[in-house]
This record gives sequence, structure tokens and C-alpha cells, in this order.
Amino acid sequence: MLKAFYQKQGLEAGCDEAGRGSLAGPVVAAAVILNSSNTISGLDDSKKLNRRKREYLALQIKKEALSWAIAFVDNHEIDKINILNASIKAMHMAIGQLTSIPNRLLIDGNRFKPYHNIPFHCIIKGDGIYQSIAAASILAKTERDAYMINLSKEFPVYAWARNKGYPTAHHRMAIVQAGSCSYHRKTFRLYPTARQIDLFEKTTGL
Repeated sequence: MLKAFYQKQGLEAGCDEAGRGSLAGPVVAAAVILNSSNTISGLDDSKKLNRRKREYLALQIKKEALSWAIAFVDNHEIDKINILNASIKAMHMAIGQLTSIPNRLLIDGNRFKPYHNIPFHCIIKGDGIYQSIAAASILAKTERDAYMINLSKEFPVYAWARNKGYPTAHHRMAIVQAGSCSYHRKTFRLYPTARQIDLFEKTTGL
């Protein structure tokens, strides 16, 4: 069972992002202040939950949390300021949209930049430790997945509805065949290595 709080006094906002390792699309961050009077059962690291469970919990979080917010930083900004800074910027944007000002921030991972002098704690694998970070991870992933599924309708060749822009073998080979598009992160390695191409051809028979 995940921990409800880092400290019981004051309001805590859990923060997490989705899409750091993707080759395309935005990085999406969420910030969530949970309501101690309305416990949400089943919160966990979004990667450990199936799609149906994530989507159900996302609705519960939006309904029961004291405050929640989601922010996008697109691939062009990622290319300008790098993915770490873009992830932190998205978190800052999400925190800034909260309707209540938190007394502290719980950040998934080990890197962050101060936001308006609010005390923060970086927690490696925090989405599997604290409920508020888990809630943020669920919102960030469900929103980003929905975005990439919709974007896949415009660019079906990359199969983003399945891979969400991450560097699967099929995604990289689609870039070889069709080239990159305006949603790809040009500062990322988009093309497969010669070894990956050889392995893909042996595996698929192409």
C-alpha cells in the first residue's frame, strides 16, 4: 500500500511526468493534491496498471482530489531546452495551475528546480511510494496516451496509437521508410542502428 503523506501537516502536491523517453510528441506533467477525507483506492505507479484501470482512476482523481492540473510542453520546446528542462518546465506549469497553493512538493525522480520557494522532495520511484505522485503519474500518462492516440489518426504510419511515440523497432523502421514528421523530436536519435535494422529484418522476415 502506498503512503498517504510525506508529512501530515499542510498540503502536498505530488508531481510526475510522462513521455520523457518518447521520440515524438510532448512531455506531459501533472500535479495533484489529494483530499485526505476522500481516499482513492487502487492508486499505484501508472506503469503497473492496465489501461482500463488507469482511465478509471484518472476519473476518480479528477473527481476526488482537492486540486489537480496537467501541462504539456511540445516537441519543439523539448528540442530547444532538452528533455530534462522540458519535464521540469511542464511540472512547474502544472503546479502553477493548481487552485490551492501546496506547502510542499513531492517530485518523482531525482532532479527538479525550485518553484516559488515551495519546499520540495525528489523521490526516486516515488510513483510507487506516495499516493499523490502515483495520482500525478496516472493523470500524466492517460492524458499523453490520449493525445498520441488522437495524433496517430493524422500519422498512422508510425503506429502511435500502439507505441505512443516510444522507440519501438516498428516506430524506428517507419521513420526509415517514411521519414520523420513535425511531431518528432529532432534532437533525439530517431533512426535505428544497423544492428537494429538487421534484427528487425530477421524477426519480421522483411
